[in-house]
Amino acid sequence: MTITDNIQDIDVYAGHEHILILDFGSQVTQLIARRIRESGVYCEIWPFNDVSDEQIKAYNPKGIILSGGPCSVGDKDSPRAPELIFKLGVPVFGICYGQQIMVEQLGGSVVSGNGNGEFGRAYVDVIGQNALFDGVWNNGAHEQVWMSHGDHVSALPDGFEVVGISEGAPFAVIADESRKFYAVQFHPEVVHTPHGASLYRNFTHNVCGCKGDWTMNAFKDEAIAKIRKQVGSGKVICGLSGGVDSSVTAVLLHEAIGDQLTCIYVDTGMMRTGESEQVVSMFRDHYNIPLIHEDASKLFLNGLDGVSDPETKRKIIGGLFIDVFDKCAKRVGGADFLAQGTLYPDVIESISFTGGTSVTIKSHHNVGGLPETMDLKLVEPLRELFKDEVRNLGRSLGMPEEFIKRHPFPGPGLAIRIPGEITEEKLEILRKADVIYLEEIKNAGLYDAIWQAFAVLLPVRTVGVMGDNRTYDYVCALRAVTSTDGMTADYYPFNHQFLGRVSTRIINEVKGINRVVYDITSKPPGTIEWE
Repeated sequence: MTITDNIQDIDVYAGHEHILILDFGSQVTQLIARRIRESGVYCEIWPFNDVSDEQIKAYNPKGIILSGGPCSVGDKDSPRAPELIFKLGVPVFGICYGQQIMVEQLGGSVVSGNGNGEFGRAYVDVIGQNALFDGVWNNGAHEQVWMSHGDHVSALPDGFEVVGISEGAPFAVIADESRKFYAVQFHPEVVHTPHGASLYRNFTHNVCGCKGDWTMNAFKDEAIAKIRKQVGSGKVICGLSGGVDSSVTAVLLHEAIGDQLTCIYVDTGMMRTGESEQVVSMFRDHYNIPLIHEDASKLFLNGLDGVSDPETKRKIIGGLFIDVFDKCAKRVGGADFLAQGTLYPDVIESISFTGGTSVTIKSHHNVGGLPETMDLKLVEPLRELFKDEVRNLGRSLGMPEEFIKRHPFPGPGLAIRIPGEITEEKLEILRKADVIYLEEIKNAGLYDAIWQAFAVLLPVRTVGVMGDNRTYDYVCALRAVTSTDGMTADYYPFNHQFLGRVSTRIINEVKGINRVVYDITSKPPGTIEWE
């Protein structure tokens, strides 16, 4: 897949002002897009080396942002921006590596840091004024930012002036007001640059002149019209996992095409307590959406019998899911389209900025896919959206708030929260522990402050004492992380009283567990899920 394919598929920008972000491989490029979207402006991320001058012209951006990246400008064959962008007459904003290539390509120079780089928290002294700073930073201010650079600008191109300096970057912020070119050595997109979002908003609204017409209410109406145009009188089947993405997809589709939609919910037996009942009740009873509920729990348990390897588990679950889904789809009869809850990060991550392949950490949590034998066309109405936008779309569709705010749940379900072999007994033990844990989190008013929280049943037994009796039972690990996008995460700092309360309840109320531990690993180096 190339970015050209996605440009052709993602045509929402046609009716909106939009910003183009050229990606040079930064780990936080998606955060740039989220900051722009949060200000009400539509934007897309394109790899720097997979886009032509004709495509940029056709996109007709109101402004262009050059992301950071891991390369050094002095490296042989290091990435460069298309020369066209500096001749289009639109504002350009360079970030970190984006600043360095802007300077280099326009006639300035960049030098190696020689040990004088900046990483982490730093401070910029504002020594001039420009449109980027309006109402945010004043001349003479000392502002916190987040840096991550070894090289730095050493000489400016004609037309630029320095308006901000830091200890390791004598040209930390530069501006050419006449051409509306701006560049910073730091990363405004991360939360550690407190006023970063305001700087981006100044670029999009004050410099580029965007009005900010990107809202989920507007998107909903446009998406419904687009679905009706694509589907016509055809039949659509939607794989419903019970998660936010597939659920919002289903409700949006139903509002667009009504009974032309049939949802298929495959119960793998790996769901949490009461989850299947909630899904069926919500979609069949509340929304009156045609729904096939297939209880295949015995099939999945038999398929996983004796299997311990996590990748093998995923492949078995994925393969069985496709088989069951295919059989259910045939019962619908005459389906023309398959709807999926693909999100924009999935689109972005399918294309490496270098065109190469990335290391597989683990198979994706989402199970299933489009079997070749089904010969259906895809409907992916959320593929322009980030996760937070999907939640806002759900609100626009009137979906229950407690459902919209649900923590992410992996496609293989509890199977990857039980390292080692899966048994019905272990599933029941884990479900009971998980219910208690989430109940205590909600009672403490912490659920919305946490990205994801869950219990894990370890393949370890330890000796314990309950009353006068010796026990030899399982260890339960608790996991809770904070994150903005799931790409990086840190553990949630529960106080010891909370952890003690949860541990006491689980050990007292769940037969089969006699020890509880709390996972304080961040991502990286760990992953959020254990398998």
